Amino acid sequence: MKKLMIKLIKAYQKNYPYRGRCRYNPTCSQYALEAYQNFNFFYATFLTIKRILKCNPLFKGGYDPLPIKKSKKPRK
Repeated sequence: MKKLMIKLIKAYQKNYPYRGRCRYNPTCSQYALEAYQNFNFFYATFLTIKRILKCNPLFKGGYDPLPIKKSKKPRK
């Protein structure tokens, strides 16, 4: 599923490069692409939906990076 989502996002970016202005940096599609590349499918989907819901006049926008991926602690 992740690979399919990544392909769909890349196709969207390629075919609609000038579609409006995104109020966030990185753009919503780039944010979603990075989310699917760095997190599992369900968490990436959650982050993407959360970001798209924030894309409205009630939110200022600006720099909104992905959350930092937590590293697993080594077991002793």
